[in-house]
Amino acid sequence: MERRLSAASRRSAPSRIQHVQGICDILAETAKRDHGLDADPLTDFVICCGQSEAFAAAIFAIIDPGDEVLLFDPAYETYETCIELARGVPVYVPLDPPSWTLNQDEFLKSFTSRTKAVVLNSPHNPTGKVFSKEELLIIAQACQKMDCFAITDEVYEYITYDENKHISLASLPGMQERTIITSSLSKTYSVTGWRIGWACAPASIASAIRNIHVKLTDSAPAPFQEAALIALTSTPDFYSSLKKDYEVRRDFILLLLKDFGFHISFKPQGSVFVFAELPSSCQISDVSSYAMILN
Repeated sequence: MERRLSAASRRSAPSRIQHVQGICDILAETAKRDHGLDADPLTDFVICCGQSEAFAAAIFAIIDPGDEVLLFDPAYETYETCIELARGVPVYVPLDPPSWTLNQDEFLKSFTSRTKAVVLNSPHNPTGKVFSKEELLIIAQACQKMDCFAITDEVYEYITYDENKHISLASLPGMQERTIITSSLSKTYSVTGWRIGWACAPASIASAIRNIHVKLTDSAPAPFQEAALIALTSTPDFYSSLKKDYEVRRDFILLLLKDFGFHISFKPQGSVFVFAELPSSCQISDVSSYAMILN
């Protein structure tokens, strides 16, 4: 896959990358524990200013003008912007409502000779879907067959509900070598303003991402990197409590929305989003009133 890195990522950059090595050590241990991944803390991680920068750097590292990137629709809007800034072409693959399932035929038909990457966000923003192992296998097989990258956004991996489990695409056979994992502290530890995120990828790809990262922001905030060392060593009880707390909040907001007349056709499986249909009696001017009440 190294030959397919973008031209921009291959240009030299000053070696001024500043990060706390302990973060990479912990992330490597966590990747092994949670997903069975063997990642080298010295070469396979890039600490960035949040997941958004990690994603942008990953896109700039692999996308050349005209390259196509598949996005599952609906999608977090930042993905499209980053792809277009890299002069790539976003290609939307609709998920089938109401359960937002992957349509295998539509997905496979979306690949062309210009497809460079597939972006996967699971648990999903904005539907609350958690992609099943069967769906992930379809994505993995397609990426390998078409020789393209996968970029995953796994910021909600610890926020899943009921019996749903997060599976990292990189953990499937043949996928770690072509997957760029992006994530951050923001959602799990409720520190969205700290801007500490990371990319995890094979060494040659991580090097390209690091090269772009230096050009974008130089380094992530050092004080918050130190704080991240504490957050990332949280005990299992923390993650269990996090899941339970968010389940209570999800169930409460579902009841509240139904009381207001919203139609909920899909119970969120993860993340912090509910896809709700406005009541038929709702006037456009009422939307801000609903928002004020719900807040």
